[in-house]
Amino acid sequence: MPDTAIFDINAIAQNFPATATTMLIDTRLTDGPNASARVFRAYTPAPPHYHATCDEYLLVLSGRARMIVGDQPVAEVGPGQLIHFKQSVIHSMPEILEHPFVVFAVDTPRRDPSDVIFVNPADGTPDSFIKTERLY
Repeated sequence: MPDTAIFDINAIAQNFPATATTMLIDTRLTDGPNASARVFRAYTPAPPHYHATCDEYLLVLSGRARMIVGDQPVAEVGPGQLIHFKQSVIHSMPEILEHPFVVFAVDTPRRDPSDVIFVNPADGTPDSFIKTERLY
């Protein structure tokens, strides 16, 4: 990836497919060792899980969902809201209230796509959780 770039986040968000075989689809904008930035669309609720290697910042671009982060109560989130949690904090999205639910995410340091650990291993795998597609 180049040292600098300008991304059309709205165009990327509009190019996500209408359906998916995974819970989420993302497109990586940057992918360096210190941080990764992505845009993703959630297609189904996401069961409780965590990431062992990074903190995560999620800026909701469109749609609405209910989220649980750590020991906080269920929160309804929508456009313009920023959700932050540190590595190993369990989080989930039990309900999507309005589609498309699209989020800009920054992971520090970089989150490897396989770094998703489900509280209940029967809920999924990294391959069933997210698929990366280049949409720009």
